[in-house]
Amino acid sequence: MLLAVWGIVSLPVAHAGETPTTRIGVNRLNLAWLSRRDQERVLGEMATNGVTHARLSLSRPIDKSIEGLEIASQLGIRILLEIQLTNKSYFPGTARPRTGFGRIWDVHRLSELDLDRYRMGLRDALRRIDALGIRLEAIEPGNEINFSAYNGDLLVYRQPGERTPRSIAELAGRAAFEQGLDKYVEALKITREEVRATVHSSDAAIVSAGLSDLRADWADGRGMERLDPHEVIALLRKRGIDSLVDAYGIHVYPGQKAAPALSERVRHILDFCRTDNAGRPCWVTEWGIANTVRDCPVDDRKREDAVRAVRAVFQQLTDERRLTAAFYYDWDTEQSYSLWRCGRLSPAGALAVAPAGAQETRTVLP
Repeated sequence: MLLAVWGIVSLPVAHAGETPTTRIGVNRLNLAWLSRRDQERVLGEMATNGVTHARLSLSRPIDKSIEGLEIASQLGIRILLEIQLTNKSYFPGTARPRTGFGRIWDVHRLSELDLDRYRMGLRDALRRIDALGIRLEAIEPGNEINFSAYNGDLLVYRQPGERTPRSIAELAGRAAFEQGLDKYVEALKITREEVRATVHSSDAAIVSAGLSDLRADWADGRGMERLDPHEVIALLRKRGIDSLVDAYGIHVYPGQKAAPALSERVRHILDFCRTDNAGRPCWVTEWGIANTVRDCPVDDRKREDAVRAVRAVFQQLTDERRLTAAFYYDWDTEQSYSLWRCGRLSPAGALAVAPAGAQETRTVLP
């Protein structure tokens, strides 16, 4: 094993007497689907409103993805790059996506990932990113690999309503799922090697795929298999993930609950986040509170309370050095969760993207 390639990168940490800080950012996925003008508009709105970190995707078309990264970099936005492992370019031509029966997109099986194709595709993209002088703050290979929407080794049932597996022991396709985890660990090794070989991003953090926090009863009602993130992290740790990543990726969608119950839910989701001596800290690469109101100006008061409660838990975990980043989902594309409402940053949005430790007061609408 080459320690120069596989060793854990030393990220800035708080020293004695210093207050730990968390990278606070937002998601803006699918920039590759926008024109350059629209990419500039969206990223410009983010920068103007104080966003310093963004989770962006390397997805097809790759040229347009890199174009978005260049614009973000020029605006001074620090980038967490999510690599979409569902990209068909990373799979052999004979591989066929698992069906979503029209309820969700068809998606390839992680167990069929072609590691050579992945290495070649990632290497080419990173070289092009490097040539533009772009520095990546972190790289996150994959997304929600414990959920059937993003991992074809987990099933979508023809009809929803049937009980879905509660653990890996109940998976009918357990062998394939475990093969997928083995492939994923190999993909992490490749990612670390290729990132360390860059000029501008050689010190970028490697974050494991953000895992879904979906509940089993939700999965039952939609006929979509998922596994608990705690179990999947444990399975990945047994495969040596701690020697390959700087943080565990996790998603947090605690729902509409009163503050005490909401805070407890968030703490439960994140209870496997650890310090470097006992595992790895977490990066929350997606979190969100829905507001389904469509009226303008938006009434965001209820969501403000929930955002404030979640941020308080994040701050506690930051102080314990168990959380080092949190990226809200999303900026402007999914109306229920989006922060950009009625042509401006919503009050809850301002709270969600406020720097770690910032003191905020409750917004009062006229």
